[in-house]
Amino acid sequence: MCLSLQANAEQKQTLGEWDVHYMVVNTPFLTPEVAANYGIVRSKYNALVNISVLDKDSGKAQRVSVDGHATNLLGKKRDLSFKKVEDGDAIYYLAVLPFRDQETYRFEISVKKASSQQTLKFKQKMYVDG
Repeated sequence: MCLSLQANAEQKQTLGEWDVHYMVVNTPFLTPEVAANYGIVRSKYNALVNISVLDKDSGKAQRVSVDGHATNLLGKKRDLSFKKVEDGDAIYYLAVLPFRDQETYRFEISVKKASSQQTLKFKQKMYVDG
């Protein structure tokens, strides 16, 4: 999948039994074909939030429930609507976040599977390219 293009931007947190990989990239990094295929609007004011959840021991992609929100420094909260994408053995959870140049967001993303639940928290400053 093309989302691996930005692997160097990817980060990881170990939460309970999972390794949760995440990255936030501007949507123009996606090719028009890939964006259309996954229903993502390419815009210099849209970021793509990409989450993948792997079993910490086996490294196998997990089918989980992912939801969350991002809050800017002024306290404006934006709910994130994640869409599951399966590509071979890989599973991605994707959401689009509109933003303004140099806006910082605090992300809080809940990952659930059966009785297990973990919360991924991170902060990222967003930049408009071009």
